[in-house]
Formats: sequence, C-alpha cells, structure tokens
Amino acid sequence: ARLVCTSQRAPRSAAESPFTMVKCANFRNHGKTFKKPRRPFEKERLDQEMKVLGEYGLRAKRELWRVQFVLSKLRNAARTLLTLDEKDPKRIFEGNAILRRCHRYGILADEQDDLNFVLALTPQAFLERRLQTLVFKLGLAKSVHHARVLIRQRHIRVGKQVVNVPSFMVRTDSQKHIDFALTSCFGGGRPGRNKRKSIAAKKNKGDEEDDE
Repeated sequence: ARLVCTSQRAPRSAAESPFTMVKCANFRNHGKTFKKPRRPFEKERLDQEMKVLGEYGLRAKRELWRVQFVLSKLRNAARTLLTLDEKDPKRIFEGNAILRRCHRYGILADEQDDLNFVLALTPQAFLERRLQTLVFKLGLAKSVHHARVLIRQRHIRVGKQVVNVPSFMVRTDSQKHIDFALTSCFGGGRPGRNKRKSIAAKKNKGDEEDDE
C-alpha cells in the first residue's frame, strides 16, 4: 500500500492557523502476514498446494502461504546467524531463542539442537502442530474437516481456555490438555438444539398419551 500525503494551503486570514494541513490516504498500519507465489499458474505447485489443503483441512491457500511466510522468515534468521562465528554473542543468544521456540511448539525434536535443522524445516512441520490437526489425530473428530467445525463452534478447549481458532499453534506441554469444552454437548454440557427438540417432542407425545 502506498502512502500518499498532500498538503493544501488555503488563503490565510488573521483568524486561521499558520500551519499547513496534511492529508494522508491509503495508510496501512499492519505488516504482511503472507506472500503470494511469484508464478501463480505453475502446475506442479498448484497440485502440491491442493494436496496439502486437503490433507490438513485448510480453508484457503492463504493459510498455507501464511505458514510458508513464517517459515521463510525463520529460515532467513537461522541462515544469517550461521554466517556468524560460533562464539558470537548474537548467534548464541538469538540461536538459542529460535531453537527454544521450535522445541516448545514441537516443530523440532529435543535432540535437534542445531540451527541447521531449522533450515531443513518444511511447512508440514508447522501444520502438524495446528489445533485442527491435533484434534483429529487425538480422535476427538471424525475427520480433519470435522475438527475444524468443532473448533469454530467452540466445542474444543486447551486447558481451561476455549479456543475457536483452527490455526492455533499448540505447545507440547499443552497437547495433553486438549479436550471437549465443559459447556459443549460433547463434554457433558447442555444438549444440542436438535437433541433438545427431540426430547421436547417425546415429552409432548408422552403427555398426550397420558391425557388419552
């Protein structure tokens, strides 16, 4: 987005302010979250993207591009740090921070404690740690698409917090706390709308038979 600033100077009178008013248009106050491919109609990439979308139940290719964008920034940071000396304070501090974050989210195994492993990461490593994928693999949903529906309809919680974001990245220590929400009909809460209708219909039918 371009930042266009124009200044307009009106005829100045004694009562007007001496300052010039500046007008700004098309101002964007947020950064990019994804990057589109350079070649939009490359057949091999299109087929591969559709396969990944179906495997992980993604809604649009933008979700995959967002993961690729995060991975690209992470690999660039690791590649820059690898050019420094092993005893360089910047490489030690920032490198340990990157590895610690990757271990915390389960993107890298605990024994993979080198920045070279970061360069070998793929988008699938991030997609495996999404809440949508883990809900399906833990057996709480019938399919990965069903898992997305359950999350969006607030049936899933992580610990005590209900999470309705399918792309939520789950930490390794929080994975064992994924379960149905206490307010969900699947977790012992109030029955669903259709279930309540059927219960009310049976109750009304029983009352009519008693009256007869």
